[in-house]
Amino acid sequence: MEIFLQLDTWIALLTLTFMEIVLGIDNIIFISIVAGKLPVEQQKKARFVGLSLALIMRILLLLSITWIIQLTDPVLTIFSFELSWRDIILAGGGIFLLVKSVLEIHHKVEGDEETLVDRKVSSFSYAIMQIVILDIIFSFDSILTAIGLTTEITLMVIAVIVSIVVMMIFAKAVSDFVNKYPTVQILALSFLILIGFMLMVEGLHYHVPKGYIYFAVFFSLIIEMINIRYRSKRTKVT
Repeated sequence: MEIFLQLDTWIALLTLTFMEIVLGIDNIIFISIVAGKLPVEQQKKARFVGLSLALIMRILLLLSITWIIQLTDPVLTIFSFELSWRDIILAGGGIFLLVKSVLEIHHKVEGDEETLVDRKVSSFSYAIMQIVILDIIFSFDSILTAIGLTTEITLMVIAVIVSIVVMMIFAKAVSDFVNKYPTVQILALSFLILIGFMLMVEGLHYHVPKGYIYFAVFFSLIIEMINIRYRSKRTKVT
């Protein structure tokens, strides 16, 4: 475990954990909505089961995708340009993140975010089924982000576990914070655009040092924290 003696390892782990937590906000909100339709005595259990299933699925998906991207033998040739499964997954995942992030930013800026259909949850098992389906969808964002930030499977698993545990403990507080400061959501989505572009470039055989991304993420985050504090103090004064 000599990798944990390196500063880059801890920077990557902190960055990835932060991104995983922010990306899990929509998951928390959805779980809270579904759980809120259950009897009061079942709501806490539904939230716990939902996040636990999200953790299991993300780790399984992470292990499978990281195995697939090790396949570097060419499987497709376009003119003289060779693509392996690794290249196809990275490029496809990058395009997916780019499109999804741009659409999410558009929805948030235009104020026309999709609303979840308000359906009556008839049973605990039906609620869990809905949570599982959405967990699978949200997991793809999480895993592609992890692969875009580091190649160390150990760091990916640790970040996913830590983020889920934090969401279990501070689900309501984390949700309230991000919803209170919409600019944090926009910042996270902007990071996803950057990561998506980097994945796409990696898939085309161009290596981009991840240190540039770490610097951009932390610099932007520090500036945003300063802005939040400034706006808070200005509001108190006025």
